[in-house]
Amino acid sequence: MPEEKKERIKVELEGVPETLLWNLYNRAAEARRPGSRVLDDPRAVELVDRIDYPFDRFGSAAMAQWHALRVRCLDDEVRRFLAERPGGTVVALGEGLETQFWRVDDGRVRWLTVDLPETVAVRGTLLPDDPPRRRSLACSALDLRWMDEVGEDVAGRDVLVTAQGLLMYLPEKDAKALIAACAERFPGGRFLFDALPRAMVARNQAGAMDRGGDAGYRAPRWEWGMDAKEYRKVAAASPRITEVRSLRFRRGRGLYALAPLSHLIPGVRSMRMSIIAVRFGEDPGAAD
Repeated sequence: MPEEKKERIKVELEGVPETLLWNLYNRAAEARRPGSRVLDDPRAVELVDRIDYPFDRFGSAAMAQWHALRVRCLDDEVRRFLAERPGGTVVALGEGLETQFWRVDDGRVRWLTVDLPETVAVRGTLLPDDPPRRRSLACSALDLRWMDEVGEDVAGRDVLVTAQGLLMYLPEKDAKALIAACAERFPGGRFLFDALPRAMVARNQAGAMDRGGDAGYRAPRWEWGMDAKEYRKVAAASPRITEVRSLRFRRGRGLYALAPLSHLIPGVRSMRMSIIAVRFGEDPGAAD
């Protein structure tokens, strides 16, 4: 018998929540590529096919490979954490329609998605029901009550907090306060986020990154950017921060073969997104 065709689901979002559809669109575009591709994400492809939304508003997916290299870098770091802390907890702030859980799941990870109510509602409609190891919480990342959902029995060193595509929408003081709060609450834990260079943020604020004018997609305003020389200054947010490092991208196709060296190339360096990994110090005397 022919496979039953799933009903398309209309998704209507505005502002920052709508960016989850742009991210999804780019992941799916790379995942559809036959042969060599940077990212395998069949669930993203399925979601784009199911969602009733004018994805052509985003224009061509010319940046899909670069976007996928960024996502792959984040995935690799989450996998490293899970290899070191089996059964650890990942808190995904502002996750949108990310499908990272299914890409990195080792069968033991505990996963908490924290996002705005309208986004959690969309996730609940489109993604499978939460299994015992995966939960969703509808609230702002700045509403620190989400920390109570991690559980008092979870050691701080067993927690990785991720913030994909989130902190650039926050004022610098709020972004750094969030990192500092996590350092205080999860001693020994980690924080993973992506950062934009100041030149790219300035272009966004000037409206130079809109797609298609009035008929197209207008990216929300970014608030915070950092150049490479500023990454280590994140440590000043909290005395508990013991390490701040920028992660290297994998090698891509064509011009993106230079991705692992992109942080060293003048011009490119000032226009590339970076992935920043932060470690928190443990409480003195904490047992492993």
